[in-house]
Amino acid sequence: MPARQTKKKTRKQRPSDEGSAGYERIETTKLLLDPNNPRLAEYLPRDRRSQEDVLRVLWREMAVDELALSIAASGYFDYEPLFVVEKGGNFVVIEGNRRLAAVMLLLDSQKRKEFRATEVPSISPAAKNSLRELPVIRTTRREAWQYLGFKHVNGPAKWDSFAKAQYIAQIHNEYKVPLDDIGKQIGDRHKTVQRLYRAFMVLEQAEAAKVFARDNRYRQHFSFSHLYTGLDYDGISGFIELRDEEAESPTPVPDEALDRLGELFTWLYGDKGVDMAPVVQSQNPHLRQLSEVLNSRKATETLRAGLPLTVALEASYGDERVFRNSVIRARENLQKAHATLSTGYRDDPDLLRAADEIADLAYDLADQMQRKTRPRRRRSK
Repeated sequence: MPARQTKKKTRKQRPSDEGSAGYERIETTKLLLDPNNPRLAEYLPRDRRSQEDVLRVLWREMAVDELALSIAASGYFDYEPLFVVEKGGNFVVIEGNRRLAAVMLLLDSQKRKEFRATEVPSISPAAKNSLRELPVIRTTRREAWQYLGFKHVNGPAKWDSFAKAQYIAQIHNEYKVPLDDIGKQIGDRHKTVQRLYRAFMVLEQAEAAKVFARDNRYRQHFSFSHLYTGLDYDGISGFIELRDEEAESPTPVPDEALDRLGELFTWLYGDKGVDMAPVVQSQNPHLRQLSEVLNSRKATETLRAGLPLTVALEASYGDERVFRNSVIRARENLQKAHATLSTGYRDDPDLLRAADEIADLAYDLADQMQRKTRPRRRRSK
């Protein structure tokens, strides 16, 4: 972005221009919030994005109150023009939707009342008059993608992973820009662009095949990062036969694995239709554990049977690992109990009885382990 701007408009401004930085002022009533804003994907389906719907989401979810307070106190700074594309005599704001939403609420007392926006103050007639027009730079979505991509995908005002992925998919699929070129333009050195695109297309493929529906997820928040991160685990990617991110495929999962893709989404996001919570409650450690489970046929069948992730994980270990872990955990728990005996134990006959049973079990376990060890020692001699 240019460092200096003048009010005189010399020609249509492009975000990539380094020379003339002219902008113009347009009536606020002609400015529209962008229904294709990538940040809306988490909150609104594409068929429910009226101007009022978009304004409500911006107000509730994206800290518009902070901007409204700043504009109410200091006015709108001309050096922060909105980027707009012309549409039917109006102008859709493709950069600066939060700022426009703040101005809309400052100008509309009825909307403030409807949204219960008590944090947004009333402003004087003179202040309202100063907001009747706002500084804008006309552009096109195709011209603006490099600037917006750098700013919001890999720059100072980053979107969340879902918004990034949707934006990258739009640039690649609609404008036919190779993913490698997108990565170079925004300074991506870690294949983040390819991985985000692949995850978004996996989601699109699952919804197109009707093996998953975002509206049917168990929790209100859609944790796209679970999918984006999980696809990098061998167990998860192998389970759905995922194609490599460098393939840039719009269908990263083969048709024969779509049923398994549906299972994966259920384990990641649950199913409110049957009151099923997701087995992945948090990325760490549950994604790694799910990957281990999906590397084992026996463990996967355990998960399919509806048993908890912890039970399926043990099934993936094999008896030898389960035995070792159980003995080590038992020792650690007994050490903790011993350390807190003087302050934690009160005369409790049930606990004393449990300790006696533990002692008997431990003695019997050690005896059987010794019996299995002695014959081995004789053979080695």
